[in-house]
Amino acid sequence: MLHQYLRNVVTLNLDQARCTGCGTCIDVCPHRVLGLEARNGRRAEIRDRDACMECGACAKNCPSQAVTVRSGVGCAWAVVRGRLSGKEPSCGCGEPSSGNGSACCG
Repeated sequence: MLHQYLRNVVTLNLDQARCTGCGTCIDVCPHRVLGLEARNGRRAEIRDRDACMECGACAKNCPSQAVTVRSGVGCAWAVVRGRLSGKEPSCGCGEPSSGNGSACCG
């Protein structure tokens, strides 16, 4: 099983209409979040959104700009920050001092 971060908070999005099925996003994803779907004209699909660490490799390497992710600003980064500090992961959603408000997770 792949490592999962916080559930239902990742900023990863995929526009299958823009996807050309080149597979580059799959090649560069360290957690196998994306895969190719044969039944949809061999286009990319998000297979495990919660395993996304929001590194941004998929979006930066997608030639058709079908993949978007706000790397380093979402809740997956909160897991890394929490582990480094020894505290519980928190993305600061709704915390006035975070400066992110409720938009940091969605």
